[in-house]
Amino acid sequence: MTDPVSQPARRSARWAVVIPLVLFAALVALFYFRLYSGDPSTIPSALIGRPAPEFTLPPLDGLKTADGSPVPGLSKADLTQGHVTIVNVWASWCAPCRDEHPLLLRLSQLGRARLVGIAYKDEPANSLKFLGDLGNPFAAIGVDEKGRAAIDWGVYGVPETFIVGKDGTIAYKHIGPLTEAAITDIILPEIDKAERGTASAGL
Repeated sequence: MTDPVSQPARRSARWAVVIPLVLFAALVALFYFRLYSGDPSTIPSALIGRPAPEFTLPPLDGLKTADGSPVPGLSKADLTQGHVTIVNVWASWCAPCRDEHPLLLRLSQLGRARLVGIAYKDEPANSLKFLGDLGNPFAAIGVDEKGRAAIDWGVYGVPETFIVGKDGTIAYKHIGPLTEAAITDIILPEIDKAERGTASAGL
C-alpha cells in the first residue's frame, strides 16, 4: 500500500533538485547570450566612471627601453599623473593579442595617450619573448601572473583595453582585439573625451 505521506515528500525532494538546476541553466544561458551575441565589445562595464582599482604589479624582468633602461612595472599611482592612459591587458598565449599587436605599436607611435600593459596569467619568459619578437609598445608593464589584478579590473578575457582619464577614472572599456576601425572610430575619440574630462556614457 502506498504511503500517502511519502508521496508529497518525494515530490518536494524532486523539486528541491530541479529548481536549482533550472536556475543554473538560466544563468548560463544569460551569460552566454551577453558574452557571445552581437558585438562583444559592447558589454557594459560597471567600472566606467569609477576610479581604477588599487593594484601594484612588478615589472617584466629583462625588458628594456630603447636606451637600455628597464621598463617599469605598473600601479594605480601611474594612472593619476595628469595624463590619459591606455591600459591593454594581454598575454603571449592569446592569439587575438598577437593579431592586435601591430595596432598597439602604431597606437603608441601616435602619442595621443600613454600606453601601458598588464601581462595576464603569463610566464614572464614567454611575455619577454613575445615582446622581443614583435616589439614593445608599452611605456610600463605590470606582471599579473596570478590574474588577481585583472579580476579587480573586471576583465572577461584577453585582450581587453581600457582608457583611463587624467585623474585615474576609467573612461572606456573595449573587449576583444582592437581593429583599425575600432581605433579610428572609437579609441581615438574616447581619448579625446578623456582629455576633455568627459567619460563615455556606458560602454
